[in-house]
Amino acid sequence: MISEIEENQDLIVRTVRDFATRHIEPFVREWDEKQYFPLEVMQQLGQLGLLGVLVPEAYGGAGLGYREYVGVIAEISRVDGSIGLSVAAHNSLCTNHILLFGNEDQKQRFLPQLASGEFIGAWGLTEPNTGSDAGNMRTTATRDGTHWILNGSKNFITHGKSGHVAVVIARTADPNTSHNATAFIVERGTPGFSAGKKEDKLGMRASETAEMIFQDCRIPDANRLGEVGDGFIQSLKVLDGGRISIAALSLGIAQGAFGHALRYAQERQQFGQAIARFQAIGFKLADLATEIEAARLLTYQAADLKDAGKAVTREAAMAKLFASEVAVKAANEAVQIFGGYGFTKDFPVEKYYRDAKLCTIGEGTSEIQRLVISRQLLK
Repeated sequence: MISEIEENQDLIVRTVRDFATRHIEPFVREWDEKQYFPLEVMQQLGQLGLLGVLVPEAYGGAGLGYREYVGVIAEISRVDGSIGLSVAAHNSLCTNHILLFGNEDQKQRFLPQLASGEFIGAWGLTEPNTGSDAGNMRTTATRDGTHWILNGSKNFITHGKSGHVAVVIARTADPNTSHNATAFIVERGTPGFSAGKKEDKLGMRASETAEMIFQDCRIPDANRLGEVGDGFIQSLKVLDGGRISIAALSLGIAQGAFGHALRYAQERQQFGQAIARFQAIGFKLADLATEIEAARLLTYQAADLKDAGKAVTREAAMAKLFASEVAVKAANEAVQIFGGYGFTKDFPVEKYYRDAKLCTIGEGTSEIQRLVISRQLLK
């Protein structure tokens, strides 16, 4: 018997699939070539409740869990990883940080607009000289009475130019000391807050990535998230959920690349039969199907643990590590199965090939995931 929960999850997936087919798929190549961030599509996704998936209904969100959220991100990413990435960053980083650590006033002020798509969210941790070494960040926040003065820059920020609200982590104590960072909500239009260079990227080109620059940017203490010094601790907790997001993104990209490769292998005729009938191709498909299913199970396991309120640091890192590397493999093998056609923009798999690589880098590289997992094992 199908439960009501399963029926709701299936309805959500079918709704997202229909939206992606009608409003995203026809424009994938155009957006990619122009590196165009479709803000209007993001706002439509907000109207469907997909920019506040995890936000309670009391704050204007959909009030759903991580299992539903994984389905949303994977289904969008199956069609276009760029839009999947933007939806994931908006939900799991900026919006989720405010949901987890904001006070009631901050939640009332920002979550309804973020959940509806009226506001697009950004999240700033990475800097030009401190990627994985976030404890040594150079962006600083200095207290000035009832305000803080931010100086520095953040780079590789999703929606760094178009975002209306950014959660920014800045150093409030000496470098490489404990509890040396604090999180702040910074609103677009605040004097001293500007966008810098927009990155010209290999893949994920329809998802905007840009610098955020702070020059004597004055932020009220009312926009501080949580206690002074808790910013990095908060970030680690946010990234646990963020890694589930990237696992879901990776899963969708892998499924999309595999789906195209499977159909092509069944249609392409050589030596009087479909190339899928040749063992060399059939075994590639068998391996990919198995590994994608394993990635799916790891991702949903992490989502279920998160929904149950249990620790997910190890499981989220495992899901992100495995799913992201499967996405790269699936895209690579899809290009191989398409042969020369796979190397052209007339066929879709070259874009999956370019998009997939980011999944092994963003929100902690594969090397960092292995570090996280090994430390969890050795506790």
